[in-house]
Amino acid sequence: MKMLEKYGNEVYALMRIVAGFMFAFHGFQKVLGILSEFQPPIGSQLWLGGVIELVGGLAIMLGFQTRWAAFICSGEMAVAYFQYHWKLQLGPAFFPGVNKGELAALYSFVFLYIATKGGGIWSIDKK
Repeated sequence: MKMLEKYGNEVYALMRIVAGFMFAFHGFQKVLGILSEFQPPIGSQLWLGGVIELVGGLAIMLGFQTRWAAFICSGEMAVAYFQYHWKLQLGPAFFPGVNKGELAALYSFVFLYIATKGGGIWSIDKK
């Protein structure tokens, strides 16, 4: 819709802020074990992923070093998809609806988009 076009920068900033917040919350749960039924052992791959989610999510949300943070978070989610969801199986297990990897795939591409676009308005990176 043409009338919404003028709000593109604001909507992008809201998407960045909300995606960063939700990602940071996942990290918060993994690192601190709060509001979660599972806390990975400190130093494990899942725990380190939680640190990336917490720190990277906050950086994306605030728009601080946005391109780097989003690029790293995108890569983490790509690894999560291939290592934990798809598990390199052929056949229907490739599809996110079957292997429950929708969030990992979506986060990976949303963060890849943010890495290409940067912080935008309402960010610490704003020039």
